Amino acid sequence: MDSSSTNQRRMRSGAVALGGMGLLAATLVACGSSDEPDRRCASRSTLEHLNSKECRTGGTGSYYYGGRVSKGKVTGGSFDKSAVTRGGIGGHSSSSGG
Repeated sequence: MDSSSTNQRRMRSGAVALGGMGLLAATLVACGSSDEPDRRCASRSTLEHLNSKECRTGGTGSYYYGGRVSKGKVTGGSFDKSAVTRGGIGGHSSSSGG
């Protein structure tokens, strides 16, 4: 085998690695730029963070949009999806009103 075929093989594997990184980056950007705010399942009365199955049909929870979970309770968001916006990658969710 000559050195030129070895160099070509190395360049091809490098191009595959770089191509894969580009695909990963594009996927992360697409996921992070969604207009949908984060949502989690919670109790409307106690604000307790619940298992997601509690928000499905017949469950006791409701979806809570934006905010975060602190000490087992949701905070900083809203049960009203339209009151919450998403800021993209690294963006902060916020709520308006109370």
